[in-house]
Amino acid sequence: MTRLFRDRTAAAAAADKLRIFAQPQRLMILSCLLDAERNVGDIADATGIGQPALSQQLAELRRADLVRTRREVKQVWYTLADDGVALCVRTMETMFGGETIAAPPGPAPALLRSSAPMNEGVPSGVYGGVPNGMHGGVTEGVAGFARIL
Repeated sequence: MTRLFRDRTAAAAAADKLRIFAQPQRLMILSCLLDAERNVGDIADATGIGQPALSQQLAELRRADLVRTRREVKQVWYTLADDGVALCVRTMETMFGGETIAAPPGPAPALLRSSAPMNEGVPSGVYGGVPNGMHGGVTEGVAGFARIL
């Protein structure tokens, strides 16, 4: 895995991909597709997005290779393109939906410890979004999101 600070091209590609995720209707559609393959009518019913806007957003998701389609007679079925897309969407749901999981046994990683030298300059009591001394639960999504990029 290339660290983004070392590769401007990789950083630009990651930023472009994140722009696709950063539109609320597209994120809703992707989240809806986590559960199962769906057709346009199912997605519209589940998300409340109107037909014209939904078609436009699905086209953007297809162009970005975030969804795949399957035609069955007159119906077009949509599914997430791969496990990486699913992981990214689950990660965002975890990060922004407030869900947390228990931390693995053992000491907190150095980046999460308040004594880490990188903690300097960060507001008192917080490092990396985790309050100092509160390392009993971590957001699974943060690590997963980093693996996708």
